[in-house]
Amino acid sequence: MNFFRGVMGGQAAGPQPSGAETIQKLCDRVASSTLLEDRRDAVRALKSLSKKYRLEVGMQAMDHLINILQTDRSDSEILGYALDTLYNIICNDEEEEQDEATQKQADDLGAKFTEAFIQEHEHITLILTLLEEFDFHVRWPGVKLLTALLKSQCVQVQSIILVSPMGVSRLMDLLADSREVIRNDGLLLLQQLTKGNAAIQKIVAFENAFERLLDIITEEGSSDGGIVVEDCLLLLLNLLKNNSSNQNFFKEGSFIQRMRPWFEVGDDNSGWSAQKVTNLHLMLQLVRVMVSPVNSPGATASCQKSMFQCGLLQQLCTILMATGVPADILTETINTVSEVIRGSQVNQDYFASVNAPSNPPRPAIVVLLMSMVNERQPFVLRCAVLYCFQCFLYKNQKGQGEIVATLLPSTIDANCISAGQLLCGGLFSADSLSNWCAAVALAHALQDNLTQKEQLLRVQLATSLGKPPVSLLQQCTNILSQGDKISRRGSKVQTRVGLLMLLCTWINNCPIAVTHFLHNQENVPFLTAQISENLGEDERLVQGLCALLLGICIYYNDNSLENYTKEKLKQLIEKRIGKENFVEKLGFITKHELYSRAAQKPQPVFPSPEQMLFDHEFTKLVKELEGVITKAVHKSSEEEKKEEEVKKTLEQHDNIVTQYKELIREQDAKIQELKEQMATMTSQNEEMQTTMAQQLSQIQQHKDQYNILKLKLGKENQSQANSLQGDGSQVNGMQTEEVSQLREEMEELRSQHALLQTQLSHKETLIHTLRSEGSEPTEGTTGGSDNTELLKELELLRSQVQSQSAEISQLKTDNQTLLRRAETGSSDTDMRGDASVNASTMAELESRLAAQTSETERLKEEVRGLTEGRAQLEQQVASATSSVAILQTEKAKLQTELQESKKEQDDLLMLLADQDQKILSLKERLKHLGEMVEDEDDLDTRDQTDEDDEEDEDEDED
Repeated sequence: MNFFRGVMGGQAAGPQPSGAETIQKLCDRVASSTLLEDRRDAVRALKSLSKKYRLEVGMQAMDHLINILQTDRSDSEILGYALDTLYNIICNDEEEEQDEATQKQADDLGAKFTEAFIQEHEHITLILTLLEEFDFHVRWPGVKLLTALLKSQCVQVQSIILVSPMGVSRLMDLLADSREVIRNDGLLLLQQLTKGNAAIQKIVAFENAFERLLDIITEEGSSDGGIVVEDCLLLLLNLLKNNSSNQNFFKEGSFIQRMRPWFEVGDDNSGWSAQKVTNLHLMLQLVRVMVSPVNSPGATASCQKSMFQCGLLQQLCTILMATGVPADILTETINTVSEVIRGSQVNQDYFASVNAPSNPPRPAIVVLLMSMVNERQPFVLRCAVLYCFQCFLYKNQKGQGEIVATLLPSTIDANCISAGQLLCGGLFSADSLSNWCAAVALAHALQDNLTQKEQLLRVQLATSLGKPPVSLLQQCTNILSQGDKISRRGSKVQTRVGLLMLLCTWINNCPIAVTHFLHNQENVPFLTAQISENLGEDERLVQGLCALLLGICIYYNDNSLENYTKEKLKQLIEKRIGKENFVEKLGFITKHELYSRAAQKPQPVFPSPEQMLFDHEFTKLVKELEGVITKAVHKSSEEEKKEEEVKKTLEQHDNIVTQYKELIREQDAKIQELKEQMATMTSQNEEMQTTMAQQLSQIQQHKDQYNILKLKLGKENQSQANSLQGDGSQVNGMQTEEVSQLREEMEELRSQHALLQTQLSHKETLIHTLRSEGSEPTEGTTGGSDNTELLKELELLRSQVQSQSAEISQLKTDNQTLLRRAETGSSDTDMRGDASVNASTMAELESRLAAQTSETERLKEEVRGLTEGRAQLEQQVASATSSVAILQTEKAKLQTELQESKKEQDDLLMLLADQDQKILSLKERLKHLGEMVEDEDDLDTRDQTDEDDEEDEDEDED
């Protein structure tokens, strides 16, 4: 105990032991003590000394501590002390501020102890096994120790864990631990584990890491969460970056849809904590990883489609147009939107329709371009806007046409600012960075689009009052060629490089634009003068671009201008510049230090505005044109003629080859068709052969069966010859009884037939009666009841006929059976040779059967006639029913008309009565007024008097 008092700080007499001696004694105690308590106290003492005496503890106690981990597995306390001690000697203390030399020495010491620890792979496996312990004092130190080992020797520890059985799965269980400190340190452990190792990244992803990490991010509050959300996002970036397999798994697992709520930003954007900015920045990087231009085109397009369908792109555009968003978040959002829409027509169309929440609303593209050409905006923001505009126009001919259309005279709207006006304003502003950005943006509107290159030639600019407008191409070349403009703007290398890149992109593969460019008499002398001069280092890039522009004028020249044909331009180069000097100046472009940086990726990333000289798409153009321009300059006119002849010959050969290819294609189609027909006929032939073989085998089987049956019948005839002689009378007797039974049935059928005839005659009388009554229908009910009774009787008759037909069929069957029996009896009789007895019997039987058959046929005819009569009767009943219905309809119609006539007559009588009443009232009024009114009775009397007077006059005359 005195020993431990000295170690733990107790005062003892005599000289104090050194740290190394104390550690040595503690190590001996750990190795030799038999009591667990003594070993535990010794390990606790080593832990307390491990930070101060890191080297001594590591050198002397590491083996003993590893032995403790292997032997004392039952005591969690001593395991925790041992793990903490190992962590202290391996991990570098990051909390203490140390100078560079001390920190480097500590790092070397940690790497040294890590190498010593991992020399035996079983030590890592041992720690992985201890991580399965649920005890906090064992699991947490184990997580920290393994994290420290990964930080020190990442690749070696990763390879050991990768080959360890269930190694990664044990570490994934840490994310499910309910204790947050272990879960959070587990996230740090997995971050170190997944760095730069695609195999481990795949295993972690397939261990349901995406689901668990997204759940943790949601539980912690998404972008408003703390450092835990940041750790989850860093782990997700490790799993997805440069790992196409995990990216595909993330997309197919519908995890992109779960990213959308991360970007739901409220209206109040005033309070953005530093942690929220960090989290949202990492979330935007995670989106960019899924749609990065370095990914395969198919995977990128699929992710872009999912982001549009789930509304993620719409949410990003909302942040883009929101107010109060921090500048770095806004810049990263612009870059993210750029890559989400790059090369996706649907996403590009949606982005073109987005409007800023201003009054009046402006397109988002216009608002972004206003920021790009504004020199007061941050440099990184202007670069992001340029990248967004480039991605919007990438493989988007529709968008290119819309941008160019805003510059054309017929579509310019003076009341609103358009994208074309902003680009022109930036192209000719005093800010060189705005010149460069506008030139590159306009060049992307012409990239691989011959139609828009020709359309842009129509653009006219008003330079100053009183002067005629000039074309945009003319203005660009004027800025480069005129001395006063160069001194004011073009002297800046950035502006001149931007304009030269625009002109090279514009006239490339466009002979009409080349002709327009050469039509200005000042352009070619300016280019040759620039190339031939010996300028400084900064001007070499401009010389190379001038050489590239002149080379494009040679290569795409259609010889429409007599003064500037291909041959004359080559002669001009040879006389004033020299071919070798021209090619050397052309090579200055690719040798520039900023050229390779711009060629690496599409996004323009520059440390300062002065280094912003090359565009990514333009580097592709230079790489494509440098070789062909060099060959075009070195070729003579004779070689060009030969090449033209060769081209014509090759075109003729190509036409001939094309014709032969078409002929061969047709022949191949015919051959293929004939092969298919041949295959079909072959299969049919095989089927026929198989069928014939089957039929032959069946015929042979039938022949064998026939022979066997023939032999059997011969034997049976001989054996039955004696027995059938005594049994013939019995058979004939049975047949006689059956014939008598058939006669009785025939008599019964005749009586039924007579009954049916009687019923038919009765029905016919009923039908005649119905017809006679139907001609003058009085009451519908009587006719209806007769029809009902008639239909019932017809149904009864139908059932009787059906039963009669069934009995006739049964009789026919019995007749056939009897015939077969008779034939059998006759053959047997012939075999017996008793012709005298059976011949007469068979003859009589045959005559009876013939009579019965004729009677049956007659009955069939009668039944057939009954059936036809029944059908006719049904037709007559139907006709009578329809006649009754028609007569009833006419009767109802006449009754209706009669009622209407009576009603009209009553109305007329009412009107007459009213008229008489009015006449009487008028007469009374006339009388009251003193007028002489004659009544109808007076008129009648006067008429009679006049007639009498006339008669008297006639008599007098006589």
